[in-house]
Amino acid sequence: MSADLTTLRALVSELAHQLRDRVLPQLGSHAGRAHASAGAGGDITFAIDEEAEAYLEEFVAQRAPRVAFYSEDRGLVEPAGSAEYVLVVDPIDGTRPAMAGFEAACVSVALAPMLDGDPLMGDVCIGAIVEIKSGASFIAERGRGLIASVPVCLSQNRALDRLFWVYGLRGRPARPMMEVLGEIVDASSVGGASFELGSATYDITRVVTGQLDAYVEPGPRMIADVPGMREAFEAVGGGSLLNNSPYDLAAALLCATESGVIVTDAYGNSLADRPLLGSGGDFQMSVIASANTELHALLVGQIDAGIARLKAAAN
Repeated sequence: MSADLTTLRALVSELAHQLRDRVLPQLGSHAGRAHASAGAGGDITFAIDEEAEAYLEEFVAQRAPRVAFYSEDRGLVEPAGSAEYVLVVDPIDGTRPAMAGFEAACVSVALAPMLDGDPLMGDVCIGAIVEIKSGASFIAERGRGLIASVPVCLSQNRALDRLFWVYGLRGRPARPMMEVLGEIVDASSVGGASFELGSATYDITRVVTGQLDAYVEPGPRMIADVPGMREAFEAVGGGSLLNNSPYDLAAALLCATESGVIVTDAYGNSLADRPLLGSGGDFQMSVIASANTELHALLVGQIDAGIARLKAAAN
């Protein structure tokens, strides 16, 4: 790794930890639940988000004025001249758990070369995650592995009836989601367990730690494949599509793949060629992250069957 990237790795890690320190005193605070505005991605910006975003802008201006950054609430912020790198930051991934004082809230920071302003998910070269409540941290460099402050031990489970897994429902219509995921929920409900934890970053890193076997998020595939689903998602999202955007996933996907987790979209295809900068429906990604290839193939098949059920129910 070049000296320049060594410096940037330190910058990424410092930013993640500084944002955590800034947010931690407000964890569980009811004052942080005030609605401040709507972010670039369409989700509500709570007061706790607004304070974190303001600190992010201040940090980058002082510590890395030649680096661009992209965040959920600010969108792309570029320096006056050209930027060689861009930071992709979610200061609080899991704002709602953070406001409730739960563990499932993380700072997520990724770094990629700007590449004429069109970097892809596969261009992310450094990713750092810090859990806000515990301080547990993960930092990955592409092709150089993952360093974590907690044990990394991927699950060996390959069976649905023993599956411990997680999905997301924020901004997703519950009935169609359960049409797609219900068979997995039922299969795992006694011998395993399913969870909704409120943070894609936390969810994916639970697969890295071996606490969970898989993370399954089919939303964008549902919208693409089934007529009427866009309108159903927009109705729940207050007019916006609120599936996972690149800033939700950039650091977590690098940390996961560098630890050996299998990560694709809900069709089983690579996410490497998806745009890194952007929000809204055109940029959002379905995800299946699982601990081994056998389980991954099984889950892709389950989503295929679930989408077929949803199509049949819509006709």
